[in-house]
Amino acid sequence: MNVRDVAQRTEPKMKKTIEAFQHEIASIRTGKATTALLDRVKVEAYGQQMPLKQVGNVGVMDVHTLMVQVWDKSMVSATERAIRDANLGLNPAADGQSIRVSIPPLTEERRKEFVKLTKKFGEDSKVSLRNLRRDMIHEIEKLEKEKAISEDDKNKGKKEADEMLHKFEKQLNDLIVLKEKEIMEV
Repeated sequence: MNVRDVAQRTEPKMKKTIEAFQHEIASIRTGKATTALLDRVKVEAYGQQMPLKQVGNVGVMDVHTLMVQVWDKSMVSATERAIRDANLGLNPAADGQSIRVSIPPLTEERRKEFVKLTKKFGEDSKVSLRNLRRDMIHEIEKLEKEKAISEDDKNKGKKEADEMLHKFEKQLNDLIVLKEKEIMEV
């Protein structure tokens, strides 16, 4: 095992951290209708909590309206309740077997809350990235102690870990700035 192997094991984990962050911020409201808004909604269906996607189709009608087409008519009220109770500030309206979800414009205060939430998710992801870097450096130092690599290789490995961290932190910061712009856009 060498430094390259350690780096090759760490990089996919860092990519997954970025992907997880993207998934987290996708559900943050921006004032525009997007199906990702309802990704976290769980519906009490058939005696258990099920993701909304498993009880119906979610689609975008227009910029400010989502449409949820519930497959089982008996689940319409439970789905409507789940959307209302999801703490997203949405007020769904049942219309036969479908549910219309109007996305109200965000207030300035609410926008700032969402920006804070985005930054919090970003900071959590940065901590994860730093922990992965720390683990990578720890593995490299362990290899050096076992005499599997030289001190020069250890130093190169540490430098590579730092460069990898900076690369992924930059991606993360770019995503945060992009989401902030999206949220603050009126």
